[in-house]
Amino acid sequence: MKTGIHPNVFEAKVTCASCGKTWTTMSTKKELRVDVCSNCHPFFTGESARILDVEGQVDRFYKKLSARQTYVEQQKAKEESANSPDRSIDDLVLSPRATDALKKAGILSIGQILAKLGEGNAAMLEIPGFGQSSLTASKKKLRALGFEVPEVPDAPKAPKAPKSAEVAETPEAEG
Repeated sequence: MKTGIHPNVFEAKVTCASCGKTWTTMSTKKELRVDVCSNCHPFFTGESARILDVEGQVDRFYKKLSARQTYVEQQKAKEESANSPDRSIDDLVLSPRATDALKKAGILSIGQILAKLGEGNAAMLEIPGFGQSSLTASKKKLRALGFEVPEVPDAPKAPKAPKSAEVAETPEAEG
């Protein structure tokens, strides 16, 4: 061992502040004072069981248990409200133009949007200021929030009328 790097060790007198018991030990200080010793500490005297009963260990357990149950109920309520069709359309975080268009059309909740989507995409596109990009964004955000978006096939488009120039070129028109 190296010399000169170790602290000086003394025979120290230890005094308990609670009961006044003293004893000697080796320490770097000449005198030590402690708050509790083995003579008065509840763990060593066997009174720890009495102290636990006084503090109400069972009552503390039931208090923790009821706090946990309350937390679980709050989480369930929060989850149910997250999937509620009564939520505002503001929760979709659509563009301001699309949100304003829906509000002007009287659509204020997610349930109303889902009902309108049940009529088909054309019903949503009839809303002034609500275009195809807003429709696509609203469907994506509804799915992200966990809603089932109704997929109604759109009515088939009417075939285009032939142009007048094409009619003139056909053999039936010449005859």
